[in-house]
Amino acid sequence: MSEIDDIKAKLNIIDLIREYIPVKAVGANFQALCPFHNEKTPSFVISPDKQIWHCFGCGRGGDIFSFIMEKEGLDFSEALRLLATKAGVELKQYSKQDKSKLNRLLDIMMLAGKYYAHVLGSQTGKSAYDYLLKRGLKAETISDWSLGYAPDTGDSLYNFLRQRPQTGPKYTAAEMEAAGLILKSNRMGSQNPYFDRFRGRIMFPIWDLNNNLVAFTARISPEKENIEKTAKYINSPQTEIYNKSRILFGLNKAKNAIREENLVVVVEGQMDAISCYNHGIYNVVASSGTALTSAQVALLKRFTKNIALAFDMDTAGQQAADRGIREVLAQEMNVKIITLASGKDPDESLRQNSAEFKEAIKAAQPMLDYYFTKVSTGLNLAELENKVLVRNKMFAMIRLVPNKVEQGYWLKKISEELDFSESDMREEFVKFISSSHYNSYDNKEEETKKTVKAAPILSREEMLSELILALVIKFPQFIPYLFDNLDVDRLYGERNITFYKTLIIYYNKAASFSYEDMKVYLKNEEELLKLLDRLLLLGEKEYYNYNVNEAREELIKISQELKRYYFQKKIKGIEKDIANLEKQADFEKEKMEELMAGLKNATEELKKLM
Repeated sequence: MSEIDDIKAKLNIIDLIREYIPVKAVGANFQALCPFHNEKTPSFVISPDKQIWHCFGCGRGGDIFSFIMEKEGLDFSEALRLLATKAGVELKQYSKQDKSKLNRLLDIMMLAGKYYAHVLGSQTGKSAYDYLLKRGLKAETISDWSLGYAPDTGDSLYNFLRQRPQTGPKYTAAEMEAAGLILKSNRMGSQNPYFDRFRGRIMFPIWDLNNNLVAFTARISPEKENIEKTAKYINSPQTEIYNKSRILFGLNKAKNAIREENLVVVVEGQMDAISCYNHGIYNVVASSGTALTSAQVALLKRFTKNIALAFDMDTAGQQAADRGIREVLAQEMNVKIITLASGKDPDESLRQNSAEFKEAIKAAQPMLDYYFTKVSTGLNLAELENKVLVRNKMFAMIRLVPNKVEQGYWLKKISEELDFSESDMREEFVKFISSSHYNSYDNKEEETKKTVKAAPILSREEMLSELILALVIKFPQFIPYLFDNLDVDRLYGERNITFYKTLIIYYNKAASFSYEDMKVYLKNEEELLKLLDRLLLLGEKEYYNYNVNEAREELIKISQELKRYYFQKKIKGIEKDIANLEKQADFEKEKMEELMAGLKNATEELKKLM
């Protein structure tokens, strides 16, 4: 058994997908609203038996690997590692040295976190500890978040880690550097070629969703803040275990509370998140001072579709909020904005009046209400120029709302606010999104990346062709009947025809049908493999409650209808040929007789099917 097969055997696709979206049992299979496009009727089908999924709305499908790649934005190797960890499977294609390297990096980071936490509780970290207490943090909060302190020396952590672990190979400078904990010295003649990256700073550990310590944010100590010209905060670099665009500070602690509250509050800074936790608000994560990324929003969507942003009130915070709003709307989450009644950020607001901040969460404004207030504040809306300016800025945000009914609601609302005719507003909105304004208010390239292409719309004949193939995949005992009663040229759709021809060859060789065997037979035909899975799930979706007799009746019904389409199409073709022949002054009578005979035969065959 290959490692991929081993992972599939140990992970249940239903349990995996259920971590991201609610699923409902329908017969032997499961259905859900597709997580990759907006829909109101479930078209996302999962087969626990075959461990595959397919959406009949957007056309995406595959196995647990393709689902994780789509949902988490990973390439195959990244998805393989993630699922291998979940399944407890050791990947042999990654050398033991590579696997050991990642594990050792995680071990080094965990040990560094313990070291910093120990120093914070010692005399060396007393000033930093007292500062955190003055900021209003409880001792248990400091402990719960494993806050620490990096001594203001050149190489204390480096020297500590060099002596570890107690047994086995010691950590090397190269490993510490790969973890982002030390830097190489550029000084000539230096006795020690390495020094600690973080010195004289309060340490905030950053954990991934699986509670692995992967990075740090480090705040300058209070006594150095006013005397040294250096960054207030510095962060771990990107490493093999830390990708900042895919991690949200505090999500490992907040995920259960987010599910319970069905709401996530996103703040800007780590101290904001910790302060919320300190005041009994647990469904909070921090974006670490940047705008939310697409991957972070996808991560949050696993736990709730409701998000409230509480970014700092300064210019940078508001710009980050605006960018975050676009990412959230692009993934069809419900977004509200928390307006701080006091304080420049959530931490300060909580310290001034925690009850007021909690009320602000409850009173969070729908995004477009907030945005209208923001873009119209300070403008004289009696002036037409200002009205048009506000209207266009609102148009740029409204067009990001995927729900057409909600779009209509907001167009009506701003037409009232600006004293414009609603019909004129709707007309101008259509012009706006198809004009040059469209690109001036949004990034076209980014929008293109986020657009999910819908599955191609099939003709009635193609749909029937897929259905009859899906039916015999579910009820393979009827394959011989299909071969005897439906010629290949009665099917529609190039890939359906190719699949039917292939099925005939496969079945005649095997003298039976097995989904697993046919997958092996099609191992070099990627498109046909995808179609096989699609047909299997289509059969499960449409015919999950059919018995054998009902399936036989449906098979006869569809084959009859496909034959009718065939002869109707043939009659139209012959009539066209006759009309073209009649236009010729000296047409061949034999040709005309041949066409008339063909027309008569086709008409008679069609009558039999009526």
